[in-house]
Amino acid sequence: MIEVTEQGGLAVLCLAHGKVNAMSMEFCEALTARFAEIPPARAVVMTATGRTFSAGVDLVRLLEGGAPYIRKFLPVLSAMFATVFSHPAPVVAACAADKRLMARDGGRIGVTELLVGVPFPPVAMEIMRCAIASQFFAEAILSGATYTPLEAVARGFIHEVIEPHALLERAVAAATSLAALPPTAFALSKRQIHAPALERMQSPDLDAAIEQIWTAPKTLERVRDYVARTLRKS
Repeated sequence: MIEVTEQGGLAVLCLAHGKVNAMSMEFCEALTARFAEIPPARAVVMTATGRTFSAGVDLVRLLEGGAPYIRKFLPVLSAMFATVFSHPAPVVAACAADKRLMARDGGRIGVTELLVGVPFPPVAMEIMRCAIASQFFAEAILSGATYTPLEAVARGFIHEVIEPHALLERAVAAATSLAALPPTAFALSKRQIHAPALERMQSPDLDAAIEQIWTAPKTLERVRDYVARTLRKS
């Protein structure tokens, strides 16, 4: 599911969960556990097999498990995002990272939750707030649009577009460069940058309201319709 290797002192995590690394509860738990095994001072590169870094939440599994599964899944999903986002050392990946890279032919990237009928949990919302340029933030969240790599750079989703054959090499180089900075100073600076987002992530009232929407029968019907129109059609 998640392969961990070492390259030049960096931890390289390769996501290998199905064809598109859809986020199930087991996947989220596994990624959180992998990060727990990495020393706080070690930089991380996250990559993936295939052409897709991650297709987002595993909606088929969501429908199979229904409301009981969703109630367990949402906290696990948020914990995974928070763990990656809060890792003290540099993280290079396609999302929730200090340096975000995308292959030139890497498809599209976006926030499509509202098309499915579900709101973002606070942790995911605050990570997006940190990543997307402020003038594009509301549009990206509310429109459900997806963007080409160059459009994504313009909106702040990612920092660089790289030729596919050079993506891992460039990610390792970027992580190595950041890891060369004094680790204690880097970790504190990163914590200061993230402090407002980390504070806003602690929102029990929002968590409860979001769980209610995600588990509502009408929402599950929307998800079922979305899956029928998109995922299973392909």
